[in-house]
Amino acid sequence: MRQIITHLPDDDLYKFTMCCAVIDNFPRAQVKYSFTDRGGTVYPAGFGRELERQIAMLEDVVITDEEIAFMKRRCRYIPHWFYSFLRGFRYDASLARVRQDASGHLQVEFEGCWTTTILLEVKVLAIISELYLMMTGRDAGLDLAAFAEKTRAKAERLIRNGCIFSDFGTRRRASFAAQEAAIRALAGVDAAATGPGRFTGTSNVYFAMKYDLVPVGTMAHEIIAAIGGMYGPQMANYLAMKAWSSTYRGSLGTFLYDTFGWEIFSLNFSEDYANMFKGLRVDSGDNREELEKIAAKYRSLGIDPATKQVVFSNALTVDQAVEIQHFAAPVCQPSFGIGTHFTHDFPGVDPLNIVIKLVAAKITESWPFFNETCKLSEEAAKHTGDPAVVRRFMESIHMIPPAGAGS
Repeated sequence: MRQIITHLPDDDLYKFTMCCAVIDNFPRAQVKYSFTDRGGTVYPAGFGRELERQIAMLEDVVITDEEIAFMKRRCRYIPHWFYSFLRGFRYDASLARVRQDASGHLQVEFEGCWTTTILLEVKVLAIISELYLMMTGRDAGLDLAAFAEKTRAKAERLIRNGCIFSDFGTRRRASFAAQEAAIRALAGVDAAATGPGRFTGTSNVYFAMKYDLVPVGTMAHEIIAAIGGMYGPQMANYLAMKAWSSTYRGSLGTFLYDTFGWEIFSLNFSEDYANMFKGLRVDSGDNREELEKIAAKYRSLGIDPATKQVVFSNALTVDQAVEIQHFAAPVCQPSFGIGTHFTHDFPGVDPLNIVIKLVAAKITESWPFFNETCKLSEEAAKHTGDPAVVRRFMESIHMIPPAGAGS
C-alpha cells in the first residue's frame, strides 16, 4: 500500500511545541504510551502488519528547508535551537510495538525518550484512521467534492454566527486528501462577505504552510499527565504552567486544564498564571457548566473573564459551536477547535473513536518505570489509563474517597 504520511510537519502544532518544552525542561524523561479504541473496532486481517510497515516508513520522513522557513516565519515563539533538533530528527520504528490479536483487536504501544516518542502519536493515529478505510474499502466511496461543499456550508454558518474557529482534525481524519479538501474549503470562504466570525487556521503545520494559514494550538493533556506521573497529580498543573512559561515566556498562553479535573486545577491556578495565560481550553464536561466555573474562578482572582479567551474543543459540531457562541460571547472571548466534524464527515462512514495516551513517565532513564499515570476528565467516560491508576489518582486529589473510607 502507498505510504500514508510523507511530510514531517503533517502533524498538529502542539506536538512540536510540547516537544520543544520537553527538551527544554525534561530532556532525559522516559515515557510509555498506549493506544485505546473506545469503540472496540475489529480491524481487518493483516492490519497490524501493515501498520508496522507504515510506521517503519516514517523513518524516511525528514523536514525540509521550506518547512523550517515557514515555521520560523509563522511560529516565532519557538526558539531557533529547536529547528536544529528538527533538522536532525529521525523517527525510530523500534520505539513502537504493534500487535493484532486473533479477534482482530489492535494494540499499539510506544516506549522511549519523551523527546522522540512525542512525535509519533498524531501520525500513528492518522495512519490508523486512513488505513482502516483503505483496508475495508470504504475510502473508494468518499465524495471529496460533496464533502468540500458541506465543509464550506459549515464554515459559512459558523462565520454568520460570529464564531472564531480552527481545524483540529488531523488525528482522526478520514484521509490526508479529506483534510486537505476541508482546509481548502475553509480557507476559501470569504468571511468579510459572510459574517462577523472567522476561520483562524489549522492545527496541521503542513497544511498551514501549503495554504499560508496560521498554525494553531498550544498543548495536550500529555504534558500534564507526564508531570503528574513524575511528581504526582496534586501540583502537576502548576508545574506544567511553570515549565511552559519558562520555555515560551507568555506566548502560547492557552492552558488545557482538565487532565486531572477542574478542582485540582483550580487550586493550582494562581493569580500570576491566571494573568499570564490568555485563556483556558474546555475539552470535556458540560460546556455551559465549565464556562461558569472558569468565569467564577477569574472573578475570584479579580480578573474580568470578558478579557480572557476560552477555547471549546470537546468533540464539537457546528450546531454545538453556534449554541456555545450565543451563551459564551457575553461572558468571555470564545473560540472553537473543531476536529473530526471537519475532517471525517462522510455519509455512512463513522470515524474511529481512537486515542493514544501517555500512561507512564520517569524523569531519567536510570529510574524504573514505577511512575504510572493517567488522564482524568470532567466526564468519567473520557478517563484514560489503567483503572487502578485512575482510581489512585482520583483518591489522591479527593475526586473520590479512598478505598475503604468510612467502613
